[in-house]
Amino acid sequence: MADEDAVFDVIVIGAGPVGEIAAARVVRGGLTAAVVEKRLVGGECNYYACVPSKALLWPMELAYAVSRMPGLGLRGPIDTPAVLARRDEVVSNYDDSGYVDWVEKLPATFVRGHGRLAGPRRVEVTTPDGDVRGLRARHAVVIATGSAPDVPDVPGLREARPWTNQEATSVQQVPKRLVVIGGGPVACEMSQALHSLGALETTVIVRDGRLLSRIEPFAGELLALSFADAGIDVRFGRSPVRVERLDPGGPVTVHTDDGARIEADEILVGTGRRLAVDDIGLGTIGLEPEGPIEVDASMRATQVPDGWLYATGDVNGRNLLTHMGKYQARICGDVIVARANGRPDDLPSLRDTADDRGAPQVIFTDPQVCAVGLSEAQARAAGFPVRAVEYDLGQVIGALLQSPGYTGRAKLVVDEGRRVLLGATFVGPATVDLLHGATIAVTGEVTLDRLWHAVPSFPTTSEIWLYLLLECGL
Repeated sequence: MADEDAVFDVIVIGAGPVGEIAAARVVRGGLTAAVVEKRLVGGECNYYACVPSKALLWPMELAYAVSRMPGLGLRGPIDTPAVLARRDEVVSNYDDSGYVDWVEKLPATFVRGHGRLAGPRRVEVTTPDGDVRGLRARHAVVIATGSAPDVPDVPGLREARPWTNQEATSVQQVPKRLVVIGGGPVACEMSQALHSLGALETTVIVRDGRLLSRIEPFAGELLALSFADAGIDVRFGRSPVRVERLDPGGPVTVHTDDGARIEADEILVGTGRRLAVDDIGLGTIGLEPEGPIEVDASMRATQVPDGWLYATGDVNGRNLLTHMGKYQARICGDVIVARANGRPDDLPSLRDTADDRGAPQVIFTDPQVCAVGLSEAQARAAGFPVRAVEYDLGQVIGALLQSPGYTGRAKLVVDEGRRVLLGATFVGPATVDLLHGATIAVTGEVTLDRLWHAVPSFPTTSEIWLYLLLECGL
């Protein structure tokens, strides 16, 4: 006779940052929870993406800043082994026991294994030893399985065993020759990080005519100049047509559509991600197995009867950013608690509005690229009455104090009808600290006339707000 299912109020499949937050919120609200994870608890972000990539990029940023400042010239190259050791430290040497302890101290029940839906409110977990354990939810199942790197269908590419963000961020031996496919955040960040750590010949193949094509054009232009200054070879308007690797540990050859041939020691693919929903049992409840899982503003799946299924983070396709997934998880957990206890579930804090207005994003390249809300092109396509203003960050005394010849730019996108911000973009060294103020202004729909009275400190780069508002006619 099969073992009886273990019963919990809520079952969370996926124990990355998003799943952890969802579980924490339901437990905080007095419900019981089980958390299922096959791989490392803490998820892609903590081991192979956000956290380790920044551990690799931060020394590069410091080195660039110091090398630009008179009197503080950088002496010698970056100590790559020391940087990699620090990276290993911040990812806990790929040991997830600390995160497992955190989950269990919520308290929630942690189940190690591959979780799959097996009908309404039921989850089957295949454990590492091959056993199958049944779980049943009284109130809700939350899918928080995230996404995985996508490898395009280029002849020979998969056979060449390319790096993705996972291999790039966990690198133990930096290749001397590196070819990168893609012009988005992962490709740009890891190109610069690995180049600074010893990839002396770094070639970036970009299908589009610019880097970071979803952000304001000047962002990609300034970043391309930085790549050129560093000796990174960027080839715009090109695509790989064939990849060859004859020996498993040997060199790789990339053929591009202009007839060029690029030899490298490793190839890194940074062309996008696919939703991790292909083997979680969506078909058992009548959903398409490839996703995304469509949800309403409370994160509840819209195509599942009785409203017991929720999806947070990448799997719902709303926004593939960790901080936005964590935001959705807070909403999701609190909504589940409210509904389980018969309390109002329509409070403003229980609905996702941030995704519609534009999520903040930081690309930790040199220069940093920081954006929130809509770009000018997006705002015009949406039919807003748009006014866009730009200003040279290098003209702000606070920026010039950071280094002579500071290069950067800022832009606001304004809804002329309501006189509120639709979007903001800042590109330059150390611009990340300007972003949250812009996020508050965009999310809160603060009018330009009110922003005029938010006085920036002197001498800081935040004075850019004064100059941008002056450009708006205030």
